[in-house]
Amino acid sequence: MRENWKTYKLSEITSKIGSGATPRGGKGAYKDSGISLIRSQNVLDFTFSTNGLAFIDEKQAAKLKNVEVESKDVLLNITGDSVARVCQIPDQFFPARVNQHVAIIRADNKILDPDFLKYSLLTYQNKNELLNLSSAGATRKAITKSMIEDFEIKIPEITEQRAIASILSAIDDKIENNLAMNKTLEDMAMALYKHWFVDFGPFKDGKFIDSELGKIPEGWEVIKLEDLVEIKYGKDHKKLNDGSIPVFGSGGIMRYVDTHLYDKESVLVPRKGSLNNIFLVSQPFWSVDTMFYTKMKHDNSLKYVYHLLKGMKLGDMDVGSAIPSLTTKLLNSLEVILPSSQVLSKYEENTTRLYEQIWANENENKTLTQLRDTLLPKLISGEVRLKEFEEKITAVL
Repeated sequence: MRENWKTYKLSEITSKIGSGATPRGGKGAYKDSGISLIRSQNVLDFTFSTNGLAFIDEKQAAKLKNVEVESKDVLLNITGDSVARVCQIPDQFFPARVNQHVAIIRADNKILDPDFLKYSLLTYQNKNELLNLSSAGATRKAITKSMIEDFEIKIPEITEQRAIASILSAIDDKIENNLAMNKTLEDMAMALYKHWFVDFGPFKDGKFIDSELGKIPEGWEVIKLEDLVEIKYGKDHKKLNDGSIPVFGSGGIMRYVDTHLYDKESVLVPRKGSLNNIFLVSQPFWSVDTMFYTKMKHDNSLKYVYHLLKGMKLGDMDVGSAIPSLTTKLLNSLEVILPSSQVLSKYEENTTRLYEQIWANENENKTLTQLRDTLLPKLISGEVRLKEFEEKITAVL
């Protein structure tokens, strides 16, 4: 740490530390729209998640006035398995309140930059310390207000804080922009699928025939899913060594290993858990034993199979009891439309352009994330100066 860096308790450099409450009535009191109520599931490291975002009305919000979130407030999960996760809220989700599982930490802007505070709490050292605090003494992980107030961080002068936070924020902004672009591209691809294979838009002037699934264009047929793809079981990954090949679970990439289960393009389908999380994979991969992967039986069918399965709402076909589940018997027996080979080829060509951009953005995000994770501890600790990384940063932004 350089000489001009000083150590402070958070209580000395913040203007507010506090958590909220759940409105009377619990989930039943939530509204379809209104004022955002931030819960622990919305607070992910580095980013804010809208999954399960709850809303309350003005009357409910008035009772939580003391935990009104302001722009640039740092949010910290303080209970449960997601304890110590940290993020800030994008402006479009204001006004907002937090519940009892999330703490607001508001920087005193005269001495502490809020973005610097966020990144400081996200360093491995500080996160590990918060996790250790949360495990002290109680059966349920929890970070108390006094623990936050007494938590110490090291900071330089405010101008240097802002410079450090600015470059880290620029990397995160680029990552978020790529994610937003990919969402748009995915939506475009799905819209094309619906136009072609649900509404039959390009084929309406042609001849249609009767089928088990209604009228379909002449030259198309209805088959079982097992005639379109071969469904294979994933395998356990725990004994594999670390590497560069992604391991997919129902929530996405879990880790990277040194060997693949399948080295061709595939569509992955959860066997248990989040059944609607369908993945399109273009590189060698490993899928866990709670996932299915697929082998294509028809040329140029990959993107079609992906959008077909995404549009089928597999979560509604759950055959599990405690845990949502699918079986190969159920999937194999599903009746699906098989377009003509010419149509499949054209659709594959059109959607491949979109997915090549998606995959390029994903690869760029992997590079950006690695750069950020390399820079973060070094800059936040004062180990290195920004100018030592300027050339590398400029090359990727």
